[in-house]
Amino acid sequence: MKYISTRGGMQAQGFSDILLEGLAPDGGLAMPERIPQVSAAQLESWRALPYHALAAEVLGLFITDIDAHQLKAFTKESYRAEAFQSKDIVSFRPLYDGLSLLGVSEGPTLAFKDMAMQFLGQVFPFVLRARGATLNILGATSGDTGSAAEYAMRGKDALAVFMLSPYGRMSAFQRAQMYSLQDANIHNLAVKGVFDEAQDIVKALAGDLEFKNKYHLGAVNSINWGRIAAQVVYYVYGWLRATSGPGQQVSFSVPSGNFGNILAGHIARSMGVPIRRLVLATNENNVLDEFFRTGIYRPRSAAQTFLTSSPSMDISRASNFERFVFELVSRDATRVAQLWRELSANGYFDLSAYLPEFTERYGFVSGTSTHQDRLATIRQVMTRTGLLIDPHTADGVKVAAPFVEEGVPMLILETALPAKFSEVIQEALGYPAPLPPGLENLESLPQKVTVLPCDVASVRAYITEHASL
Repeated sequence: MKYISTRGGMQAQGFSDILLEGLAPDGGLAMPERIPQVSAAQLESWRALPYHALAAEVLGLFITDIDAHQLKAFTKESYRAEAFQSKDIVSFRPLYDGLSLLGVSEGPTLAFKDMAMQFLGQVFPFVLRARGATLNILGATSGDTGSAAEYAMRGKDALAVFMLSPYGRMSAFQRAQMYSLQDANIHNLAVKGVFDEAQDIVKALAGDLEFKNKYHLGAVNSINWGRIAAQVVYYVYGWLRATSGPGQQVSFSVPSGNFGNILAGHIARSMGVPIRRLVLATNENNVLDEFFRTGIYRPRSAAQTFLTSSPSMDISRASNFERFVFELVSRDATRVAQLWRELSANGYFDLSAYLPEFTERYGFVSGTSTHQDRLATIRQVMTRTGLLIDPHTADGVKVAAPFVEEGVPMLILETALPAKFSEVIQEALGYPAPLPPGLENLESLPQKVTVLPCDVASVRAYITEHASL
């Protein structure tokens, strides 16, 4: 399996090469030359597999430059019951009215990002050792990617992590998860701006090829294809858990900010997994919902990006959206590059001619959830089931409801646990979310963070001083 750029300016490369690269040299994103296909018989042969074995099978379709036995060792180490709160790694819990929760947030940092980061924490050091190389991972987080990456990479040889986060725009628990880490290879940089601006800094430095090469910059955000490939696994797993035989369809509702999580669902569907609908749930920062309703992609400025009670989705420019557009325009890389030039020049681009295809060809539908919707949904789920859900998952539940179809299970991805957003739980229910064992005093631990202006020069200077060469 080789990988190409969405903008056409990269020679086809193997998985290990793009794993270390992050952004393609032309500013695009890596995509497989072809989407691997799985047959109904192959899916059925996977029904009895534990999660780590299923992961090895699915990831093996995307990773052909690492020995299959080595890949199985990585997935077995990544998806251990000791690291996850569910012995199944991913839990499956029916709710009501055709809705179920797929618990992909039961890893060490209580968010779905662990599902990919635990794997990357195995494969990154392996590839670096094989090449005698070092890597400085540069990323931006709206709340969950940062802690998942840092917990997976802390203390790893030949690796350093430089993680940008928006100053004052994460929950107290999210900040404590990241900033309490004292490992020498972990650098938390709180920049005085919103997530989109932090993400722009990451892209600017990744696009400076001289700086990128000198300091061996890599990515761990969902612009890294390894993240997407690892997330495809739980869509396959969810389908296997919700069905009993070949050809049965399921739908997924996905709280979405940067489009990476639901893109993995799109890839699974394109591979042949019988997915009926991909329900994209946004919060008040609903640029993606507007696109799927109108065909016009018009990201908002930092000043127009709202601070909400589902803060991990406070994103107006979704990095992974380019990968879907690449598919939408029939993998015409020249067209993709043109669209992003239009976006830069005009602030939007118009793909309304493709509107019928969004649902008919790709299965996408979408909707927006507000703060009051989140509070009401958290209360409703608690009243009807006794289960406590976080505000992002509540967005997924709320937006999913109108799209439930008779005989088609609707799986909501539980993307984070409520302990990370106790302030919202307190407002919804009148009491805080319980903390998992061992994390009761997390917010009282000493925190290590550097506050920087939100500009490229400041981050560049910090990396220059602290990077491992």
